[in-house]
Amino acid sequence: MLNFNQINKPYLIGEIGINHNGDMQIAKKLMDAVFACGWDCVKFQKRDPDICVPQDQKNVMRDTPWGRMTYLEYRKKVEFEKKEYDYIDSYCKEKPLAWTASVWDRHSLEFIKNYDVPFLKIPSAKLTDLELLTAAAKTGLPLILSTGMSTVKEIDTAVDAVRKYSQNIVLMHTNSSYPSKVEECNLNCIKTLRDRYKCPIGYSGHEQGLEPTVIAVVLGACVIERHITIDHELWGTDQAASVAPMGMDMLYKRVREVARSIGDGDKKVFDSELSVRKKLRGY
Repeated sequence: MLNFNQINKPYLIGEIGINHNGDMQIAKKLMDAVFACGWDCVKFQKRDPDICVPQDQKNVMRDTPWGRMTYLEYRKKVEFEKKEYDYIDSYCKEKPLAWTASVWDRHSLEFIKNYDVPFLKIPSAKLTDLELLTAAAKTGLPLILSTGMSTVKEIDTAVDAVRKYSQNIVLMHTNSSYPSKVEECNLNCIKTLRDRYKCPIGYSGHEQGLEPTVIAVVLGACVIERHITIDHELWGTDQAASVAPMGMDMLYKRVREVARSIGDGDKKVFDSELSVRKKLRGY
């Protein structure tokens, strides 16, 4: 089982979410990209639209690439079900590549529990759903909780609820706007969360560009999540805040280089310095 308390290098998650637009061929290309770029895990989002779509939004009409339909019909159109997740599970095992999903409701939690996933993710939108948090913690699986658009009091309550059943948790600092403004990334909150909750802290980036995510690693984020896409022009509100394959490769290399260069903080004389020291100091 994945233990986030023991990871020694940044754990990279490629968030497909619903950027596949209900098309398994797009999903396959994104899984291929995550694997090719050396990232650790690919993640989807699982929800029951009948539960998760607000009642006043279900019959709102919407223009989509598949024609004009209600918002509920649209959400069902882009939702993967058992057939697709069985294929995802098989496809990732062949590589091999870890996969998991954010769960948005109890039905979806029970659904994802049927697969051998390394952890469960609770999205920022559901951080205050204590029933869902408690049920997820009781599975015994590691949990990642996103903290976007949440107050300290709300995070306190969520962490207290989860820690009754699990200590293997990660809190993700994030800004829930898509894309996030750079001046609202507030990356120093990574230290604030680490000091307050004494657990591993990650960063879920929704900004355009890579720099804030790299800085997050410098500031101590040990889990990194970015939305990914094969084309920023595809349909969907998450595409603009996503990283394309070339950016994924660049981010992997920068994150790994940063992680290697940070060091342990102990002042020491390295072997490579000894000859220089002798030459310049005589001893």
